[in-house]
Amino acid sequence: MPADQYGPAQDPVTSRSRMSRPLGSLHQRYTSYPQNLSGLPATLARVSDSSARREDIPSVVIVGGGASGTLTAVHLIRGAQARGRSLQVVLVDRDGRHGLGQAYATTDPHHLLNAGAAKMSALADDPDHLLRWARGQGLNPAGSDFLPRCAYGRYLRELLDGCARRLPHGGRFTRLTATVTSLTTAAPGRPLRLRLSNGDRLDADAVVLATGNRPPGRWPRIEAGPRYVADPWGPGALTEICDGSPVLVIGTGLTMVDLATTATRANKDTVVYAISRHGLLPRRHRCPASPPAEISLPVGEVRLAELLGTVRTAIKSNGGDWHGVIDGLRPHVPQLWARLSIDDRRRFLASVARYWEVHRHRIPPATAAQIAGLRAAGRLKVLRGRLVEATAGRDEMRVRVDVDGVGRELRVGWLVNGTGPAAEITEDPFLGGLVDSGLVRPDPLRLGLDAEGDGAVLDAVGRRHDRIFALGPTLRGVRYETTAIPEIRAQAAALVRPLLETIAAGDPSHHASARTAGRPAAIA
Repeated sequence: MPADQYGPAQDPVTSRSRMSRPLGSLHQRYTSYPQNLSGLPATLARVSDSSARREDIPSVVIVGGGASGTLTAVHLIRGAQARGRSLQVVLVDRDGRHGLGQAYATTDPHHLLNAGAAKMSALADDPDHLLRWARGQGLNPAGSDFLPRCAYGRYLRELLDGCARRLPHGGRFTRLTATVTSLTTAAPGRPLRLRLSNGDRLDADAVVLATGNRPPGRWPRIEAGPRYVADPWGPGALTEICDGSPVLVIGTGLTMVDLATTATRANKDTVVYAISRHGLLPRRHRCPASPPAEISLPVGEVRLAELLGTVRTAIKSNGGDWHGVIDGLRPHVPQLWARLSIDDRRRFLASVARYWEVHRHRIPPATAAQIAGLRAAGRLKVLRGRLVEATAGRDEMRVRVDVDGVGRELRVGWLVNGTGPAAEITEDPFLGGLVDSGLVRPDPLRLGLDAEGDGAVLDAVGRRHDRIFALGPTLRGVRYETTAIPEIRAQAAALVRPLLETIAAGDPSHHASARTAGRPAAIA
C-alpha cells in the first residue's frame, strides 16, 4: 500500500506533552461510529474486477474478522499485489464485526488503546502509518498518545478497504457474516472445505485460523439468568448494566477496567465490585516511557527459577525501573517460552502469569487516574478472594464470596464474567472439532493450537499442514506473547510467503471457486 494511502501527513504536532490525558477531540469524533453490522447483508464484497470470476483464481478463507483476521487479509492482499498474483480472500466473522472483533468494537470513546499510537501501526514496514492516518483525519496525536479503541477500529477497516480496492486483476475480497462449524479436506490433494451453520460451504486453497480470544470459560457454580453476563464482549452484552444497580465483575484485569469506567460514567449511582484471587490491577504506563532495557538472557534450556532471577537482577541493574525491563524482555518471550520445560510452563501459569500480565499489559495514565478516583470515592471496590456460588433472582444476583478467608454475601444487579479467554482449547466448538478430527492438534498445555514458527498448524501426529495456518491468540500455547498488535502483525506478515507459495504450486484444477451462479467466489 502506498505510504500516502490516507493523504499527506500534516505538520508535526507541538512538543507539548499530552500523554497523561485522553484526547478529547478523538473521543468526540468516534462516539457515533457504527459498530454493529447485523443489519447489513450477510456478504459484502469489494471486487477489483467485477467481470473476473475465473475458477483458476486461488481462494483463501480467513476464519475470524477481528484484528488477527484483518491484519492477515491486509498482508495477504499486499503480498499478492507485490507478486502480481490474483487472489480471492474471504473474511468470515460470526458477529459481522469485520475489522473490529472484540477489542475495537467498543463504542465507549474512553476505552483507550493500551499502547501509544507510535507502536500501533498495522504495517511493520511502515511504523508511522497509523499516525499519518490519524493526522489525515484531523486528530493530530503525538506518538505517545493513547488513541480511543473505536478510532483504531475505524483505522483497521479503512486500511482493509483500501487494500481490497487494490487487489490484482481478477482478485476479489468478500466479507461474510457466518459461523464456521467444521473444516475438512474434501479429498486427498483437493481444496479444503468449511461448513457454515446455515448449511452453506466454502471451498478454499488455504485457510487461516484467526479466531482471536475465546469467550470466558464457564463457571459451574453460577446459575444462569438474565442478570448474569457470561461474555461481556458479545454484541449488545453490556447494554443493560448501566442502570445504576451494583455490578460484580469476576476478574480484576483489563476487562474489569473497561466495565468499571463505562458503568460508573453512565450512572452516577453505580458501584462496581471486582473480585479475583490476587486482587491485582493492571499497572500504569510511565510517561514518558522508559527505554527498553538490555537484558543478558540465559542460553540453551531455560529454568523458570533461573529466568525469574535474571529478571530481578535486570530490574536492580536498571535502577529499580521494571517498565524498561518488561519492555526489553517482551520481544524474547516466544523464544524463552519455547525453551521452558512443560512443567515450568505450568508453574508459570499457576504462580507467575498474573504478576506478569499486570506489569506487561499496562493501562494509560488517564485510565489509571479514573480507576484510582473510583476507588477513592468508594465506587470501585476490589476484593481479594474467590466466588463461591451465585444464584439468580428476579432483579438481582445473590453471590457468596470468600474474601481474605471470610465468607460474605453480595446482592448485585449484575454479575459479569470478566476472567478473560477460556483456557482450554476444546471449549471452542469449532477448534475443538478440528482437534477431534486430527486435522490439528493442541499445544502441550491445550491453550491453543500447535504450529510451526510461520503459523502452519501441526496435525495429530505432528505433520505440518501447508494449507492451514493460525496466528494471534490461537497460538498462545506455543508463543505465549501473541495477543497484541505488534506480535500479530509480524505473524500475519510471516505467513504470507509460505501460504502464497503453497497455493501457487498447487494443481490449478483444485482451486476453490463459485459453485453456484451469482454467489461470491468460494461460496457455495
